[in-house]
Amino acid sequence: MDDIKKLLDNNAHWAARTHQADPTFFDTLSKQQAPDYLWIGCSDSRVPANQIVDLLPGDIFVHRNVANMVIHTDFNCLSVLQYAVDVLKVKHIIVCGHYGCGGVEAAMSDKQFGLIDNWLGHIKDIYQQHYNEVQALPENERSARLCELNVLAQTENVKRTTIVKDALARNQILTIHSWIYSLNNGRITDLGLSVSSAD
Repeated sequence: MDDIKKLLDNNAHWAARTHQADPTFFDTLSKQQAPDYLWIGCSDSRVPANQIVDLLPGDIFVHRNVANMVIHTDFNCLSVLQYAVDVLKVKHIIVCGHYGCGGVEAAMSDKQFGLIDNWLGHIKDIYQQHYNEVQALPENERSARLCELNVLAQTENVKRTTIVKDALARNQILTIHSWIYSLNNGRITDLGLSVSSAD
């Protein structure tokens, strides 16, 4: 229980420091949620969306799951996407993966992990689709390339949802971005695939 008490103590200190730095912070935060960004990222604890783009709470709407997947039957992800697009009217959807993703590396292996194998099957499909390209790389670069290919595939999946198609059809201002984050240096790279209502 000491571990949990430490979290509660940390929260109390954080709340006090935040209030001292800006006495209006929590009052303002509690009255509105109007982010311009939806972040679809990995659940990995080393990739906290707000911190790595240096935004405050309330500035970015976040959905995370293992390996930043957007699966057309995942109603959790689709519900977040619809709320972000239709209600919050976000202007940007960011699909952000990261190098060294355990989900991607597990999908490249022949090991069985249990229930999550069903989830990782989607990444295995991407791996098979790009097998020759990935295998042609030096062994130490293969996982990184599949992490990139996964982000690009998930960006395409976002684009193909009825939610985004409907938003683009009504000329809602919306751009989808494909990014990848490096745990080694803290930097984000834009993978260059973007979809915009302006296109």
